Amino acid sequence: MLVLVINCGSSSVKYNLIDSANETDVCKGMVERIGAVTSIVKHEPTEGSRRKETKVISSHTEALQEILDYLMSPSNKIISSAADIKAVGHRVVHGGEKFKDAVLIDDEVKEAIKQAFDLAPLHNPPNLKGIEAAEDRLPDIPQVAVFDTAFHHSIPPHAYLYGIPNRLYRRHKIRKYGFHGTSHYFVSRQYYKLTDKSKTETRVISCHLGNGASIAAIKGGDSIDTSMGFTPLSGMVMGTRSGDLDPSILFYIMEKEEIQLNSLHAMLNRHSGLLGLSGYASDMRDLIAEASNGDRRCQQAIDVFCYDIKKYVGTYIGVMNGCDAILFTAGIGENSSLIRKKALADMENLGIEIDEIRNENVQPGEITKISADSSTIEVYVVPTNEELVIAIDAAKIASASGQTPWL
Repeated sequence: MLVLVINCGSSSVKYNLIDSANETDVCKGMVERIGAVTSIVKHEPTEGSRRKETKVISSHTEALQEILDYLMSPSNKIISSAADIKAVGHRVVHGGEKFKDAVLIDDEVKEAIKQAFDLAPLHNPPNLKGIEAAEDRLPDIPQVAVFDTAFHHSIPPHAYLYGIPNRLYRRHKIRKYGFHGTSHYFVSRQYYKLTDKSKTETRVISCHLGNGASIAAIKGGDSIDTSMGFTPLSGMVMGTRSGDLDPSILFYIMEKEEIQLNSLHAMLNRHSGLLGLSGYASDMRDLIAEASNGDRRCQQAIDVFCYDIKKYVGTYIGVMNGCDAILFTAGIGENSSLIRKKALADMENLGIEIDEIRNENVQPGEITKISADSSTIEVYVVPTNEELVIAIDAAKIASASGQTPWL
């Protein structure tokens, strides 16, 4: 069945049209710079020519209509009508404590997503915009929300509770939630499938390294801890996010810099991390290029990033009393041999050894073992596919609901 997967940002809509039964992409693309003077529209059908053009698109609803017009165009021969789409799966970053699985979207679900705006201010508001746009343009198609936080609901209380008065957890549900759950879930299952190992007896550390980055400890197939916390701001240093800080730093900055809370929030989310450390860029490719030319601050940013990976890997080996495999995924994890090598350097005593030739010869889109044969902990590069997870979940939920057009 065909599932349209939607991932909305504040000024963008990414989409994948996926055949969930065959687990294959039919078409993907995105609309960028929504609301700007000109928007950029990209379409990449699996069969046919890619298209890139500029248009004036003022809203997420218009962006979705642009996508549907392309998919339904007789000249493209992708779908004949909107009715060919049997479900729409939406990536929603924060589900709070309420959502432990994917759900069929109704007014109650939308209100709960809205209630979590403060927990994921960069993500949940545009996620809801995407839902509302799809409801407007595809009113008869079941809409399903798939939450980044859902996979981490298996984290036990001793790992998700913070050392603050317990009443704050009871009243406001302040606790660790974790994110990138669909990615951590997918790559861990790919590892089980590849190695034919039983998930119930396997300990895996999954490293999702992109502009947003998180590391998860997965024991017996369940997430038992992860680096991100109450919001996607915490954990390791990321592209523009600070990661973990001494809380007193925030009060100190507000006093010394005389800035308001909203400005501090913007600084930590949009102007910190690799960008803040380097003073140059948030993109790891740019940092590596400048560091190779002798830029000290770019090199320091890389060093901090890799140290954070090493620190979490070591911590989670201790938490799980060992580890069978470390998995690298997402943009940096899949594509940067330098970061993989540097992050796991000098860990031989923990049983981690990288084979440099394997590490340097990873092919895009392929699962590749990069650990040396003498390494007691296996290390793999595993391409993630969060969209496929969303599509499969959406198909399952839509079918079970009895609200699908073909039932």
